[in-house]
Amino acid sequence: MSLKENINLSKLPEHIAIIMDGNGRWAKQQGEQRIYGHENGVKSVRDTVEAAAELGVKYLTLYAFSTENWNRPKEEVMALMQLLVHTISAETKTLNKNNIRLQAIGDLKSLPADCYNELQEAIESTKTNSRTTLVLALSYSSRWEMVNAIKEIAAKVENNTLSAAAITEDTINAHLCTAGMPEPELMIRTSGEHRISNFLLWQLAYAELYFTDKLWPDFRKEDLYEAILDYQNRERRFGKTSEQLIS
Repeated sequence: MSLKENINLSKLPEHIAIIMDGNGRWAKQQGEQRIYGHENGVKSVRDTVEAAAELGVKYLTLYAFSTENWNRPKEEVMALMQLLVHTISAETKTLNKNNIRLQAIGDLKSLPADCYNELQEAIESTKTNSRTTLVLALSYSSRWEMVNAIKEIAAKVENNTLSAAAITEDTINAHLCTAGMPEPELMIRTSGEHRISNFLLWQLAYAELYFTDKLWPDFRKEDLYEAILDYQNRERRFGKTSEQLIS
């Protein structure tokens, strides 16, 4: 029996974020180049997005490429960008068929022109879909995002369109890449690493963290179900006591 049967659909996390880690190590285990792992990781993306949509998860954010990843060997970065363009182009029809909206966060203007253009076309093509929103974090880092948000807020203070005293958590939320999205309630990281790696540091303040030893190319629907069940078995107190939650 699938673990899916045990999931309480009334207690689903509205937003799941995933650090897709382990493509390179998976490829090495197969005696292949790192790009082979990235290519096979696309299958896991497809499986995970499909599973999330079937369950009714409203937002799924995937950490696809960090700002630090630009420091990888040039050949790998170029191959990754080509793979990204090909994948977005190939999957847009499927996203529309399944009523899935595509969005992206990060320093998108730093992407190669063909990649950026393909991404924007897919975002435009799927913008009216409403079943699930798939968010790709591309050329993204949380510290970059926070610095950018602070600069925008500071500029408003300098221009006298915002007073320093009026700055609240909502002000910061409104200037982040994820403005308008619910905060992730569950963050999953594959490959056995126990780090957040500069991913949604502000947004993950109250998220449940789940780590699995599975390398990303081996991650499938059942692994997502297992993570959700683990989440549903946790007590989320938000600073309160267990007794307060019961009363």
